[in-house]
Amino acid sequence: MTTLLFSHPVFQRHEVPPGHVEHAGRYAAVDEALRAEEFAALDRRLAPLATPEQIELVHAEQYRLAIEEAAPEAGLAQLDADTFMGPSSLEAALRAVGGACAGVDAVFAAGASGAAANAFVASRPPGHHAEPLRAMGFCLFNTAAIAAIHARSHGAKRVAVLDFDVHHGNGTQAAFWDDENAFYASSHEWPQYPGTGRAEDRGAFDNIINAPLATGEGSEVFRRAWGEILLPALSDFDPDCIIISAGFDAHHADPVGRLKLDEADFSWATTEIAAIAKDKASGRLVSVLEGGYDLAALAASAAAHVKALIAA
Repeated sequence: MTTLLFSHPVFQRHEVPPGHVEHAGRYAAVDEALRAEEFAALDRRLAPLATPEQIELVHAEQYRLAIEEAAPEAGLAQLDADTFMGPSSLEAALRAVGGACAGVDAVFAAGASGAAANAFVASRPPGHHAEPLRAMGFCLFNTAAIAAIHARSHGAKRVAVLDFDVHHGNGTQAAFWDDENAFYASSHEWPQYPGTGRAEDRGAFDNIINAPLATGEGSEVFRRAWGEILLPALSDFDPDCIIISAGFDAHHADPVGRLKLDEADFSWATTEIAAIAKDKASGRLVSVLEGGYDLAALAASAAAHVKALIAA
């Protein structure tokens, strides 16, 4: 079995205002990097549209309908201080979720036609800030959280989201807080937007593990947090499926974050997570793109991440 890559031209058409960091060039940079010869073995698929039922695994029906109604036919609609929708944005967000859910379907289809070892969804907009009833932080729907809960349609009971974006995934934490069988672990810069993710925030069932990292920290502290705190907790949780919120804005070149990681750190984290997926979850692992705003660093980091998935 191989690694799947879900993408779609609409991800480049999701509109934001001029000067916004979450712009179409991000998708183009990742897409170009993953067209290199070393990625020829990827199984490339177009991301399908998510169904209303999939969106409502995390978001209330009234929220889904409100996002649909907010989508403009022309121009931009502003949902919060930095979250926007243009005419293509709804389709892009739906295909991000649809691609992640299709990735989950594929990793549970062991031996069947369409089966895969793991998958990467090269999508935008990102998703981990979207709460069940609130769009924020560039995010409309919480792609990673929805994909994790979707795994339960395949008989998974215990599902996990691992997040190494420089920002804390407040939306995923909120979605999983009261769910005993949903696990969320995050390393993130502290203090940083959105101001959530304290180490003492543990969830109703001790199912949330946060490792806040001080501004300016680098590889040693990042790897210690994952190796000594987050990965052991994941292993103890004994997941049936793992989703990665793969944000690359903790890279030292990123204009938004102020951590000092590089591509080797993202590769290392991916390899370590994949090892636990193999040990605990029959290898079932799906990764979705979150942040990363320096184009060269994003492209190199995504490439390193996908190489690690292929090697897993």
